[in-house]
Amino acid sequence: MSDSMRILIVDDHAILRSGLRLLIENQPNVEVVGEAESGVEALKKARALRPDLILLDLSMPDGDGLSVIPQLRRELPSTRILILTMHDDASHLRQALDAGASGYVLKKAVDQELIMAIRAVRRGETYVHSAMTQKLLEALVHPQEAEKSDPWKALSEREFEVMRLVALGYTNAEIAEEISVSVKTVESYRARGMEKLALESRAQLVQSALKYGHLD
Repeated sequence: MSDSMRILIVDDHAILRSGLRLLIENQPNVEVVGEAESGVEALKKARALRPDLILLDLSMPDGDGLSVIPQLRRELPSTRILILTMHDDASHLRQALDAGASGYVLKKAVDQELIMAIRAVRRGETYVHSAMTQKLLEALVHPQEAEKSDPWKALSEREFEVMRLVALGYTNAEIAEEISVSVKTVESYRARGMEKLALESRAQLVQSALKYGHLD
């Protein structure tokens, strides 16, 4: 039997999946055994392939990736889950770890940090980048201040993505094409996002995005 760590990549962007596959397969003793682009497909592939590790995006066409974690943990208790996300806030980190994830890696620092995280998880450790650990500690010590600091932290990853694109001037149809969902789904994310942010117009959304640094 091979001692390679078998990995399933779950992300709805094909180009990113290809890049991750190349990065991972250049490392010794790890192999990518499959790819999935949605939560439903992730469950099917995981059941069939029984990977050692699932690299899971939190943002997928059929909903928040967080909702998939508990089912994966129930059905495949020996499979570890490593989150790959663009959100660098304590709320998403805490939710992911509470759901059963073994690690949390940011997409903007995915290169060598991802390899470090995979190796740590293989050793049975939980991997969280030091900067994220500090944010988690701050949120635990000052929970009310953390929530008030940025209302965008209340958004799911997909809601965040949609609201940012709206603020940048994308139409619903353009957003649907960009993130590979239906226009109706975009409208739903947009409505929930505006409600969570307590905003009534795109002008207010732009001001909020600029204020909290989400249009950088």
